[in-house]
Amino acid sequence: MPREAMIDKGLLKLLVCPKDHSQLTPADSRLTSRLNRAIAAGGVVNCGGRTVNQPISGGLVRQDKALLYPILDGIPVLLADEAILLDQLG
Repeated sequence: MPREAMIDKGLLKLLVCPKDHSQLTPADSRLTSRLNRAIAAGGVVNCGGRTVNQPISGGLVRQDKALLYPILDGIPVLLADEAILLDQLG
């Protein structure tokens, strides 16, 4: 299981959603774990329409809680097509 991602607080203040420019907050460990279980089961598709195969080490959640931008190997992936719609988790 990937270790939980840590993002510098100063950097976090600068990061915004590339789609609507709203604030992003770190995903809690429960959400990350739920998402990784769904990824392992093959049930997660990103906004670009591709199945997510790699577990995430964390994520940044958009203010409206609709999207999560994955953190892979400690690096936030802030590309609109790589975002994950959270309604897939039920």
